[in-house]
Amino acid sequence: MSKDKVIFPDVIYPDVNLIAGVDEVGRGPLVGNVVTVAVILDKNNPISGLADSKKLSEKKLALLFDEIQQKALCISIGYATPAEIDQINILHATMLAMQRAVQGLSIQPEFVFIDGNRCPELNMPSEAIVKGDSRVAEISAASIIAKVTRDREMQELDELYPQYGFAKHKGYPTKAHFEALQKYGAIAEYRQSFKPVKKVLGLL
Repeated sequence: MSKDKVIFPDVIYPDVNLIAGVDEVGRGPLVGNVVTVAVILDKNNPISGLADSKKLSEKKLALLFDEIQQKALCISIGYATPAEIDQINILHATMLAMQRAVQGLSIQPEFVFIDGNRCPELNMPSEAIVKGDSRVAEISAASIIAKVTRDREMQELDELYPQYGFAKHKGYPTKAHFEALQKYGAIAEYRQSFKPVKKVLGLL
């Protein structure tokens, strides 16, 4: 296998041209969608500085978000809604959103790298890579697009419901978030199957 197919030393790239990376953001929050992204990068137009989105500053994330949008061959975003999460659970909803992201690509990949330890059912070969967002360039790019997209959704929700502090905690279960949830109750965007939300709704 030629060395130019290996971007990170410990991940062997298949000998194909069109490789997608898939990652998700938003499994842990109490509110909002799970956001998944599939990205096919252009190997002739490389992007430097790709890394796990959780390790990048907001400024760096924004810059890379724009660069990926400009340079990638194609990008697709898939969602699973709070209602779907409540209906089929967070794991299955994440797999569904990943399927939607891959199916939405304008170019069909020949192979897909998935961040994590399991793959959704796809129409092409795939491989799950644990900590893939720091080991596979395509997954890193997907993680950046997913994080910025979801963070912006939380900022929009914050403008509608500023009392919850969504712009700060992004929907994750922080002390301030719990206090706001207890005080103001659960809006429709909350995941009713999650224990803290069930408690507020009196479903436990």
